[in-house]
Amino acid sequence: MRQLVNRWTLLVGANVLFCCVLSFYRHGNAAPPAVTGQPFANSITQRKEIVDELREIKALMREQNTLLKSGKIRVVVSPE
Repeated sequence: MRQLVNRWTLLVGANVLFCCVLSFYRHGNAAPPAVTGQPFANSITQRKEIVDELREIKALMREQNTLLKSGKIRVVVSPE
């Protein structure tokens, strides 16, 4: 009879401990998912941005080449 009471006491104590541990559980406030209209990047806008950047680079290269061809700028290579 004494063993039965000890088992029930142990079982109730384990359940109370289990409930206490579960009461500490909360949903974390980790970074929420970013709310965007689309799940993936829009490939059309990416291509447009890349083309625009390439056009800017092309214009800068033309300007640099015209300056180099005009002779107003000299390139000097110095040893390090």
